Formats: sequence, structure tokens, C-alpha cells
Amino acid sequence: MDRAEALFRLGSARVGHLVTVRPNGRPHIVPVTHALVENSLVTMIDHKPKTTDRLQRLINIEANPTATLMSDNYSEDWTALWWVRVDGEASIHDGDRIWEESAAALNAKYRQYDENPPHGPAVVISIVKVTSWESTP
Repeated sequence: MDRAEALFRLGSARVGHLVTVRPNGRPHIVPVTHALVENSLVTMIDHKPKTTDRLQRLINIEANPTATLMSDNYSEDWTALWWVRVDGEASIHDGDRIWEESAAALNAKYRQYDENPPHGPAVVISIVKVTSWESTP
């Protein structure tokens, strides 16, 4: 699939898996909601229960901004399989214009945020590389 199709599928996917690098160099992965905003992928800390406000993904990005997000489609019909991965540099935003754009994009994509929109920091991945695969070209 070409880059445009890969980004369309990624943007349409309902869940992604965000990978960051812990300060000790080990990977850290969490499922996230996400949206595309221009050439960036955004996710935010939302209201779902967390054990702390100081989340590992934020600590990781502060120490090393390298990030990856991957979404996929699994089906028992293996001719429908695909995955898309974006690699880039992540930044954290809170209360600025980029935070507002991130919140608006996520609110538009996920009706679950209608009553309780994301309120925490936004993680914005500036997309450097798009990699994709599908079972049938």
C-alpha cells in the first residue's frame, strides 16, 4: 500500500499501540486512541482510570522523544490482514494551540469523548517514516 493509503488506514483505525523507550533503554508499549493531524499523529491522556498522573509514556518521551505507533487489522479472513506503523519524534503539549488541535481531532473521531473529553497532556508524534504491510496488494 502507498503512504496515502497507509495513513488513511491508520487514521481510521480505532486503536493503536504506542511504543516509547524507557530511560533504561527497554521498550514500553500501551494501547491508545489516536488521530492524524496533518503530518502528525496525536494521542492524549484521557479520563480512563490510571494509577498516576505521571505516566511512564510521558517520562519516556521527556528522556527520549523516539516513538512508534502501530495499528493493525486482524481478521479470520487472512486476505484482509494489514498493519501500519509510524516512527517519529514525540513531543508533549499541554494547554497550547497544538493541545487544542489534538483534543479537537480526538473528540471528532471518538464519540466516547463527547461527555468526557481528554484533559491531560497531548503526545504528538511528528511522522518521520511510514511502514505498512497488507496480505493482498
